[in-house]
Amino acid sequence: MKISILTLFPQMFEGPFSHSIIKRAIEKGNAEINFVDIRDFGIGKHKTVDDKPYGGGAGMILKVDVLKSAIDHTRIKKLNINSEKIILMSAKGKAYNQKIAKDLSKLEHLIIICGHYEGVDERISNYIDDEIRIGDFVVTGGEIPAMLIADSVVRLIPSVLKEGVVENESFSEEGILEHPHYTRPEIFDGKSVPEILLKGDHKKISEWKNSKKLKS
Repeated sequence: MKISILTLFPQMFEGPFSHSIIKRAIEKGNAEINFVDIRDFGIGKHKTVDDKPYGGGAGMILKVDVLKSAIDHTRIKKLNINSEKIILMSAKGKAYNQKIAKDLSKLEHLIIICGHYEGVDERISNYIDDEIRIGDFVVTGGEIPAMLIADSVVRLIPSVLKEGVVENESFSEEGILEHPHYTRPEIFDGKSVPEILLKGDHKKISEWKNSKKLKS
């Protein structure tokens, strides 16, 4: 799977994507992540990417013509409409969840646009497939939300994690949180591991785990 991230600040991704699961997925060839600098498609000598809003107001607005050029450059022309998806990180987008993550992980190419400044020219909606938010709050730009999207999607790609890991974790069933976990020491600060987990009765352990799952 390929993930392309359109951003004004590609350097922000160097740390998070150079470690742990994403790094291993890239090294094993399970995932490819590339960054498209929106400023490369800026207008004129100064590579302008934003402008004042019509009708007045605070802040600057990302230009639709600049973003459209970046999208056209990034798209893989040979892919069909069901294999490639373009999403915009936006405060007014649909709330992100595990179901969306699973759907995105099945794509061949995911394009994520990181908004910035006061917002994006509304006409960008003609050239994207969806708008997504990670919560009911506002952040400076779409870069950190895009990192979360990429991380949650990459870990669902087959062979990235060990078989069985993602099938039984929190939200693998809609709205269900995973059971509690324990490890050594058996007793810590006067608190013990539940006795049933120490008996080796796998049937009863499985029943206990199911009984301890929580609704989110």
